[in-house]
Amino acid sequence: MRSTSPVRRLRLRLPRRMFSQVLLMQVAIAAGVAVLATGLFLAPLSRQLDEEAMRRALAIAETTAQDPQIAEDVRTTAPDRNGPVQRQAERIRRATHAEYIVVLDRDWVRWSHPTPSEIGRRVSTDPSDALAGKEVMEIDKGTLGRSARGKVPLYDARHRVVGAVSVGIAYDSVRARLISAIPGLFAYAGGALAVGALAAWLISRRVQRQTRDLAFSDISALLAEREAMLHGIREAVVALDRGGRIRLLNDEARRLLGIGDEALGRTPDEALGAGRTTDVLAGRVSGTDLLTVRGQRVLIANRMPTGDGGAVATLRDRTELEQLGRELDSTRGLIDALRAQDHEHANRMHTLLGLLELEMYDDAMEFVGEVVGDHRATAEQVAERIRDPLLAALLVGKATVAAERGVALWVSEHTRLPDRLVDPRGLVTVVGNLVDNALDAVAGTPHARVEVELRTEGRTVVLGVRDTGPGVPEGQRELIFTEGWSTKKPPAHGKRGIGLSLVRRLAERQGGSATVGPAAGGGAEFTVVLPEALAERELVPAAPGEPAEAAVAEEEAR
Repeated sequence: MRSTSPVRRLRLRLPRRMFSQVLLMQVAIAAGVAVLATGLFLAPLSRQLDEEAMRRALAIAETTAQDPQIAEDVRTTAPDRNGPVQRQAERIRRATHAEYIVVLDRDWVRWSHPTPSEIGRRVSTDPSDALAGKEVMEIDKGTLGRSARGKVPLYDARHRVVGAVSVGIAYDSVRARLISAIPGLFAYAGGALAVGALAAWLISRRVQRQTRDLAFSDISALLAEREAMLHGIREAVVALDRGGRIRLLNDEARRLLGIGDEALGRTPDEALGAGRTTDVLAGRVSGTDLLTVRGQRVLIANRMPTGDGGAVATLRDRTELEQLGRELDSTRGLIDALRAQDHEHANRMHTLLGLLELEMYDDAMEFVGEVVGDHRATAEQVAERIRDPLLAALLVGKATVAAERGVALWVSEHTRLPDRLVDPRGLVTVVGNLVDNALDAVAGTPHARVEVELRTEGRTVVLGVRDTGPGVPEGQRELIFTEGWSTKKPPAHGKRGIGLSLVRRLAERQGGSATVGPAAGGGAEFTVVLPEALAERELVPAAPGEPAEAAVAEEEAR
């Protein structure tokens, strides 16, 4: 038993490359359009040629019927192949190149015909309409074959119908004219198809260059991978078109910039408002790893132009890293302070040990009291004037670090801040940045001093930080609030120029301001105004017999 090999089916497959597919589809469309246009043109051309042939036949018939001698001969003579009607009809037929001219009487009998033997016989087609006085145009088949016909009544001198004239134009001549027109029509269609194929080839070549000769499946896979990558990475990606309008945002960009799909199709100025972040995205600020602040977030931005005239910007969130860097700086300063304090503590312990060995117990107790009392007095002074625990703890810690760095940190006697802050963490950020900058400015200078003042005006908090450092030149008093600008050497963990920019951003977000000017006696004085920083005052229940106003006054005094 022989095994039969399976029959292989021929399968037509489209080419895989986009260039070939686009070219094939466009050529097929151009060919289809050319064939359709040719067909649509041939159909009315055929009808037009038929109409033209029928009208020509009708015109010859009318011309023949206008001869009064023919009508008179039909009325007075008998049909004869050599008669005057036959001679006149044949003369007109040869002159007009008609296929036939048939003159007939009211009995349907022929008086003329190209075939003389047909004279005297009845016609094969019904001439009733013409004999009834109507003009007839038609395509019909008679004894001489298919023809375009025109039939008219034949009138005598008294305008009576005595017969009819039928003229035929050979339909083969009409078909010949149609066939003769087809090569020229096909030539035009072929030329149009050639031009369309060339245009399709040029367009396909352009598509090939732009798509880098990828297949449709490859492009689909790339788009799917792009979507997964854009929405999966932890960097913000913002794509702009050649007009500077946002055309793409991934999830991280929406989160960091605080915008959504409403920003698509708008410029960064319209979507984000004025600011350094907008300038970076719009390309008005150039460079790599540009520092910018959006809300309370510290961002690192890079912008890369694309080949189509647009650009792609990436943003990385450095807020936590910057906070860690600042905490690292503070920790290093605290370690240095503890190292210096360790030596001082050792000296104090040696002094205390000596007093105890000399049995000078009262002096030893007095010495310990003085050492402990200095720190306690500072903490009590801060806590008495600043009721918010976070801010009070910050200033107590900063006072310790300042003391170890040889700087006197004072809280102004005009400071009064109740425990009604709306955003205590924001104010801690502002005070911490300004105090750190002041300590850096006065470190190493004689009689270094930093003074902090916090006062309230209704629900507004006014913060002032004064130092005895070199001050800020007038030309730099606005520049120092620019993101990324700093006169200090960058730390190992990152960049500087964020703290003061963040201070101003926090103040402006609450409708306030942050400014710098010269301090009385030299140095710099930073002033931050925070409207609506305090919550609405709540009445404290008054004691029996005590008015509520007195309870409020007592609460404010505490």
